[in-house]
Amino acid sequence: QVQLVESGGGLVQPGGSLRLSCAASGSAFRLYAMDWYRQAPGKQRELVATVSSTFRTNYADFVKGRFTISRDNTKNTVYLQMNSLEPEDTDTYYCKQTVRGIGYWGQGTQVTVSS
Repeated sequence: QVQLVESGGGLVQPGGSLRLSCAASGSAFRLYAMDWYRQAPGKQRELVATVSSTFRTNYADFVKGRFTISRDNTKNTVYLQMNSLEPEDTDTYYCKQTVRGIGYWGQGTQVTVSS
């Protein structure tokens, strides 16, 4: 069973930066793509960024040029560097790993962008 633990959220002013981390259990981390999603209360969870097992990345239009996803297979960890944060980025951020068609989620980390 995969366990994912996010960290790095917090309160930041508009224009600021945060780096989220997601640590995964298991020895097969390097074989699977990793995703970051976000969700606001009462809204659907939306995909923010993906990094494949071959390090190919893909981003939602609303974060292109501001967020960077990366992974470190030696640490079983995926990161989300978030720059130029806006109040609209306030959400709970989740990482996800899909293994053999089953999606595993972390517990989420709260990001609040406010002055």
